[in-house]
Amino acid sequence: MALNVPGLVVMAGFYLVILGTGIWASMRSKKEEKKCNGDGMEITLLAGRNINLLVGIFTLTATWVGGGFILGIAEATYNPTLGAVWALMPVPYVLTFFLGGFFFAKPMRENRYVTMMDPFQQKYGNVLSSALIFPALVADVLWVARTLVSLGGTMSVILDLSYVYSIIISSVVAIIYTLLGGLYSVAYTDVIQLILIFISLWVCVPFMMTNPHSLDISLTAYNETFQAPWVGKVELNEAGKWFDDFMLLALGGLAYQAFYQRILSASSYSQAQVTCFASSAFCLVLGIPSVLIGAVAASTDWNSTSYGLPTPYERDQAGSILPIALQYLTPTYISVIGIGAVAAAVMSSMDSALLSSASLFSSNIYKNIIRKQASDREMQWVIRISVVVVGLAGTALTFLDSSVLVFWLVGVDMSYTIMFPQLVCILFFKVSNGYGATVGYVMGIIMRVLSGEPLIGLAPAIKFPGCRLDAEGKLTQYFPFRTTIMIISLLSILLFSWLASIIFNKGLLSERWDVFKIKRTQKPTPKAESDKRTNSDSEEGAAAKQLLDTTSC
Repeated sequence: MALNVPGLVVMAGFYLVILGTGIWASMRSKKEEKKCNGDGMEITLLAGRNINLLVGIFTLTATWVGGGFILGIAEATYNPTLGAVWALMPVPYVLTFFLGGFFFAKPMRENRYVTMMDPFQQKYGNVLSSALIFPALVADVLWVARTLVSLGGTMSVILDLSYVYSIIISSVVAIIYTLLGGLYSVAYTDVIQLILIFISLWVCVPFMMTNPHSLDISLTAYNETFQAPWVGKVELNEAGKWFDDFMLLALGGLAYQAFYQRILSASSYSQAQVTCFASSAFCLVLGIPSVLIGAVAASTDWNSTSYGLPTPYERDQAGSILPIALQYLTPTYISVIGIGAVAAAVMSSMDSALLSSASLFSSNIYKNIIRKQASDREMQWVIRISVVVVGLAGTALTFLDSSVLVFWLVGVDMSYTIMFPQLVCILFFKVSNGYGATVGYVMGIIMRVLSGEPLIGLAPAIKFPGCRLDAEGKLTQYFPFRTTIMIISLLSILLFSWLASIIFNKGLLSERWDVFKIKRTQKPTPKAESDKRTNSDSEEGAAAKQLLDTTSC
């Protein structure tokens, strides 16, 4: 196959439009910074908490509808060992956004946090909060990797462009416009990217479904033809794993900084709620084309195409089934349109991950631990360097594995089993303290590692009920072990926090052993304290002021 020159021209045009939008947004952010009474860090990270409703909906949706979303759904639907019932992404995200809008957005906005790690830093101190930031940063790096893998595979199939070049070019473009304007650039480019995703995918679907090499997907949904039915099924002995994957995707997303970055950038709590609810509907709609494309691929006689046999699954190319289907089952100009959708999805998620990790490092580590007196100009450079470092790290990981689902699930896994229980406890349980958080954190990591992960070849040391070889010969946990670990971690945090509180408040141990100072820092909740606040500043209020060190526009 020769290099697809027309396709390269189209992609170059797309990248120029995105880059131009990012430059325009960066100019707008500088104008807003001049009108703002606070420092520039809040403009860069939260767009001055002044993102309008429509842009907010677009940027939140585009953050979740990334390359991993589009290719991962198609991969699961096509895979004969899985099927559409295992292509879970769109439905759990509805639960993610509704829970986030109803419960998590309010405490985050009321306390005017800059990142999701701010409450940890206020209550637990710098040492423990720094340890808790680590899994969040790793999850963001894996997020960058999985989005780039999806684009690299698509470009190499459709444009015959080197996998390495595809990834490097896309990575550079995303890093540049994220550097230029922070959340403003990310949000406004997301608007264009989401529109392109929607139009491109739905343009491709009719051509895909009417191609002469595939059977009617209604006939292959429940009947075995060229492979197992594409709808798939969940056997009784697989129900635990299905439930575990569902909860992983639904609740794991609530422990991502990128989610709270959008919530905190909204101008009001009600706007943040509407943003969440509207985004959930968009995610459902945008997941349908990938399911249809995966279904068509599962209904195709590949021997009658120029692709030939063995099938993509037998060649271990299920992770690239969407670009393969576009290339061999649609006209050339349609396949180029399809790659535009994937490129837009990749950009929309990658820039979010870059800014998310830069927010955590610059605000919670550099500003509040390393250099508390850092100037605004210095912080801008720290944010830029963080974006570049995370981008390079994520780009490097793409050369280790070519499966989108691997990076997708491992990244969300860390957020779900380790960070989610910590976030629930710090926001909704006053009893939680540093001792319980430490025990829960260590227990969550140890249990997760010992439970194994077939996606990365890690054999389980702890075998939960139902642990056995899957259809691909990998030892797999079919018990909802991730959810079990999450619950154990959450209960450990609450139990050991309560025990530590009794030990120090009852004087069973001297206060000098109280390294987390829980006896002297047990104060009213932030909301109650705000209601009762007098002219005298409390110690916790002063710490909060130092932590935020920024003013809304």
